[in-house]
Amino acid sequence: MTTHMGQSAFEASVVEPESATGARYCVFYGRELLLDFQSREPCLLDGGAIRFLAPEPVTRLFLGYWQGTPCYAVELDRESPLEAPQLTQGSLYHLLGRVDDALFALAGNAQQLLAWARDNRFCGRCGETMDYHTSERARTCAPCEMSIYPSIAPCIITLVSRGEELLLARNANFPGEMFSTLAGFIEVGESVEDCLRREVKEEVGVDVGEMRYFGSQPWPFPNQLMLGFFAEYSGGDIVCEDEEIAEAHWFRPDDLPTIPPRHSIAGQLIRHHVALHEGRPV
Repeated sequence: MTTHMGQSAFEASVVEPESATGARYCVFYGRELLLDFQSREPCLLDGGAIRFLAPEPVTRLFLGYWQGTPCYAVELDRESPLEAPQLTQGSLYHLLGRVDDALFALAGNAQQLLAWARDNRFCGRCGETMDYHTSERARTCAPCEMSIYPSIAPCIITLVSRGEELLLARNANFPGEMFSTLAGFIEVGESVEDCLRREVKEEVGVDVGEMRYFGSQPWPFPNQLMLGFFAEYSGGDIVCEDEEIAEAHWFRPDDLPTIPPRHSIAGQLIRHHVALHEGRPV
C-alpha cells in the first residue's frame, strides 16, 4: 500500500499554459507560507488575493494543474514589507492535519522546488547562470551543458515489533512527549535493507530480522521520501543513542504513549499494527 493518497487532483507539468487566467498560487514570503484559513484550500491563493502583495516575486515556477487549474509556486522578497492582514504566515507544519494529503503534497512540492531553484541559480561546475529547461524539471548550464534536477533524500522509517509489542522512541531533538517509529537516511552505496538494520542498531541497539514493506510518503522537511517498513525484533537489549534518542521502550497496543497523527506514515504504521493485533480492518 502507499500512504500518500489523492494525487489525481494534481497533474505535474513544466510547460506553462498560454493563459494564466484563473490560476492558483502557492505563495512563500521568504521561507514562510502565506495561508488563508478562510478558504477550504488555505495554501492556494487566487490572482485577486495576491495582486495587492507589494513585494515582487523573486521566483515564479509553474507547478502544473490543480483540479485542472494552472498552479504556480511563488517566492516573494522577504526584505520588502508585506501588507496582508488577512493572511497567516506559517510553515508547512501549519497545514498538517488541516488539509487533505494531495493538497499538503502540492504545498510541499512548491516549497521543495522553490528551494531547488534558489540553491541552483549558478552552475556548480563552471559558475555560470543556470537557465530553466523548457521541457523538463531541470536547470541547465549552456556553456558546460550540465543539468541539475530536483533531488530527494530517501529514508527508511520502520516500526519494530516483538509479537504484539511495539518499539517506540522519543527523539532527543524534539520537544514534547511524543513517541514514534525509528527512521534514518539511506547512505551512499547502501541498500534499503542494510540501512534499516543499521539505523535500528545505531539508535536503539537491537537487531531485526524479517522486514515487510508498508508504503511510502513524500515528506518535505526538507526533501525526504519516507520508505515505510515493519521489522521483527530478533535480539538485543534497548540501548539508546544519546544524541538522537531520549528514551525508547516496548509498548503494548492497549497502553500506547502519545504517537504521531494518522496523516504521517509513522502514525499509519503504528495504527496498522494495532488494528491487525486487535482483529480490526486495516
